[in-house]
Amino acid sequence: MNTYQATRLVAAREITVKLRDKSFRYGTLIFLLIAFASTVLPALLQSGPSTVAVTAAGAGPLRDAGLDVVLVVDDAEAEQAVRDGDADAAVVAGPTVLADDRAPDDVVRALSAGPAVRLLDPDAVDPFTAYLVPFAFAFVFFIMSQTFGIQVAQSVTEEKQTRIVEILVAAVPVRALLAGKILAAGALALGQVALIAVVAVVGMRLTGGGELLGLVAPALGWFVPFFLLGFLLLAAMWAAAGALVNRQEDIAGASTPVQFAVMVPFFAVVFLNDNATVMRILSYLPLSSPTAMPVRLFTGDAAAWEPVVALALLLLTAAAFLAAGARIYEGSLLRTNGRTSVRTAWRERETVG
Repeated sequence: MNTYQATRLVAAREITVKLRDKSFRYGTLIFLLIAFASTVLPALLQSGPSTVAVTAAGAGPLRDAGLDVVLVVDDAEAEQAVRDGDADAAVVAGPTVLADDRAPDDVVRALSAGPAVRLLDPDAVDPFTAYLVPFAFAFVFFIMSQTFGIQVAQSVTEEKQTRIVEILVAAVPVRALLAGKILAAGALALGQVALIAVVAVVGMRLTGGGELLGLVAPALGWFVPFFLLGFLLLAAMWAAAGALVNRQEDIAGASTPVQFAVMVPFFAVVFLNDNATVMRILSYLPLSSPTAMPVRLFTGDAAAWEPVVALALLLLTAAAFLAAGARIYEGSLLRTNGRTSVRTAWRERETVG
């Protein structure tokens, strides 16, 4: 078979094995539950408007404020409604607000005469959302690249440790073996991201989060190609790290540079997303652009041409890392005499396939 056919065969095998893995299926289900809960629970946990007992004469302002109004005949009946638990509060002559043990803030606001307000930046994103969205982008990329990257490294090392790799390279080209593993991991990771996105969108639709969805949608569209290229870049590094060692327990030491390459951009985007200068720099660096550029698109800080340039830089860097990772992978895959150094793997690449 040619390289293309071999790559498809390896990728199909990796995907089939992973889909049959119970831990993978359970992990996917947990991610989906987290995505659904994070969009639905905040709305469910929010308390509804207060129920207010009031006479017909004073009901107008309370209804305008969206409160649940219970009409009563007089102030005595209004007070009794609060005592009986039929109303959270009552408005009696004065006007005076009656409540059981806590002042109802929404009722007080409805009866207060506040000054006129003019917003200088009416389209600004509220602080909680401005923090949540960058964290969500960074968290998804961090978890997916870590989870599937480690699985790629473990798969490579397991094949070396069991010596089955010697049979595999006799049947398929070495680069096809590497390409199949990376493509399979990328497809599975993208599939999980797509499912999470669908569940999150459904959750926001159910809870009336259409406005937030409209803000996130453009950034989410750009996140997909950035995610794919960023994942391919890191997956090549994970595969090379796995090929350098012969035992599963040695992966952690060999993959330390890859761990830093994943963790540093994650923490940088999470903690520095309010620094425009830092985020502009991070959005062009290949290791951080998969999360930093979508965040800047969400906040409206990026011009239309910037994601195109950042994506082109990421594409070139991913191609370079894939070529370098393939060379290290080839140079160390069949070496079983202990851990192989990067320099040795680079210089003494096996001429197989």
